Amino acid sequence: MAISNRTKGPTRSDPGAEPLKRSVAGCLRAIARRSEIEITYATDRPALTGDKARLPEPPRRMSAADVAVLRGNADSMALRLGCHDNAVHRRLAPESAAARAVFDAVEQARVESIGSRRMPGVASNISAMLEERYHRGGKYESITDRADAPLEDAVALMVRERLTGEKPPAAAEKVVALWRDHVEEKAGANLDGLLGSIEDQRAFARSVRDLLTSLDMADETPFDREDDDNEDENDADQDDQQANEGEAEEQSQGDRADIQSTDEAADDVDEGRLDESDAPSGEMPDEADEGEAEEASESSKPPPQRPIEMRGPPYKVFSERNDETIEAEELCDAEELARLRSYLDKQLAHLQGVVGRLANRLQRRLLAQQSRAWEFDLEEGQLDPARLVRVVMDPFQPLSFKQEKDTDFRDTVVTLLIDNSGSMRGRPITVAATCADILARTLERCGVKVEILGFTTRAWKGGQSREAWLAAGKPANPGRLNDLRHIIYKSADAPWRRARKNLGLMMREGLLKENIDGEALDWAHKRLLGRPEQRKILMVISDGAPVDDSTLSVNAGNYLERHLRWMIEEIETRSPVELLAIGIGHDVTRYYRRAVTIIDAEELGGAMTEKLAELFDEKVRAPSRSGSGRPAPGPSYEPRRPVRLAVTR
Repeated sequence: MAISNRTKGPTRSDPGAEPLKRSVAGCLRAIARRSEIEITYATDRPALTGDKARLPEPPRRMSAADVAVLRGNADSMALRLGCHDNAVHRRLAPESAAARAVFDAVEQARVESIGSRRMPGVASNISAMLEERYHRGGKYESITDRADAPLEDAVALMVRERLTGEKPPAAAEKVVALWRDHVEEKAGANLDGLLGSIEDQRAFARSVRDLLTSLDMADETPFDREDDDNEDENDADQDDQQANEGEAEEQSQGDRADIQSTDEAADDVDEGRLDESDAPSGEMPDEADEGEAEEASESSKPPPQRPIEMRGPPYKVFSERNDETIEAEELCDAEELARLRSYLDKQLAHLQGVVGRLANRLQRRLLAQQSRAWEFDLEEGQLDPARLVRVVMDPFQPLSFKQEKDTDFRDTVVTLLIDNSGSMRGRPITVAATCADILARTLERCGVKVEILGFTTRAWKGGQSREAWLAAGKPANPGRLNDLRHIIYKSADAPWRRARKNLGLMMREGLLKENIDGEALDWAHKRLLGRPEQRKILMVISDGAPVDDSTLSVNAGNYLERHLRWMIEEIETRSPVELLAIGIGHDVTRYYRRAVTIIDAEELGGAMTEKLAELFDEKVRAPSRSGSGRPAPGPSYEPRRPVRLAVTR
């Protein structure tokens, strides 16, 4: 496959780097043993999603260190593809956000250690990559407090040290030193036992779960090894059954050609399974079809007259006194809003054409569904001038009338709920703001109302809610312990020309803080339920799990994540609102049934327009595979099809 040398911004590819790019790409595919990998080079951070890898663009004047860093990133991705099973990882991963971060980091250390033990060149490349990663910005070298040192990075580097003997990078030595005594004291024996299972991902993951238990980071629901063993036995039984069926089928075939066709059919089945494993949805096919069938039965019921009642896992708020729902204009004066909007336009001027073309395609698809249709030769209605010639030719002919048909395009409102957390700072938030701008204008031209909302917190690490909790004597299990800030950038009834400047507020320094997704989702959902439109769509744009240090420090590690999962389940199964999500750089398919994950912020425009186009395109239905014989309900959406979006300049 040809290598795409697309870069972002005005940077141009150096022709002298082409041989190196081809060499690195070839090594990546060879180590991963997957020739279909799509490889791009860009100035953004390296990332890997599915069969698409993005590597850093080599500088014009390359040094030996630059080449080693580039190769290290490629080797790390190749080892991830060749030595990692996503299904096993999802099955054994903990639910807690903090524990999941350690689990993911240690698994990456495992696959990199496998390559480092086998190939000395890979070991030196990965060491150079890690040194550059932790040295960049100097933030790790300046850490002096354990509270500021990422535990997942420290544990992963300690695991790498145990597996390969390689010392932590010099830039990360302080981080490891701050946590080393604590981790060695509680989980030193667990670290020593990891080497024996480095080649077995399942056994290694179980050992990591034991390590998390020793570090007091286990989930509230403990990991059951018997359940996992039963699943392994079931998988083995299914494989044996399929193998026996294949042998019987081969024996029943009389000639070589039939056997060859059977092998080709088996290959097609395997490819289908790979597509399903790479799909955005984290559910099995039967479960997805059952969920779609439930949506069909719910769609025939009238919308509820009141919001969803609060049930499910215990979730409480320590104080709502300082929470705010505020218009964007109230957070910034008009002059500063205009300046921020101008800055936003300059940042992504080169992206306007790309997303604009995608928006035009969405508009054409929407307008095609709103095309006018008529019934002719009626006895009453509107006079049909095209048929008057018959009356002129024969005065005894009756007049012909026509009447416009009712279209299936329903009155619709779309809400864009944008994560305004600190981790979205930089290109993700600027691209999200620009795409929301273009998408809102497009839908408004099609007669679809759009609401744009944002969510964050008023302060870092608690704000006034935490101060009130401290003043109250630190009661146990206080619940959510931060002040929410829900921002209305554009209401559904406001015309776009009046709200255009408001999206520039996302560029304001200091606005983006923590993210409490569950309550934000509940807020946006209730606003939609109060709308009079017949069809309601809620699109969430986020970059990961809910995080609020103040809340998670005094509650269970999965407190916010558990509430988010419950809110998503309530909306997806009991609400008339159609929910979908787009994750930027992080996998959100483990939360949302309808979701897509992108690795490149520039792909957001394509993902937004494509997913909305699929929802609106009701004429194409996905075939039902549940065996009930009924067509699959809901809009045209195929949750198990991997998304391949390419934006080129």
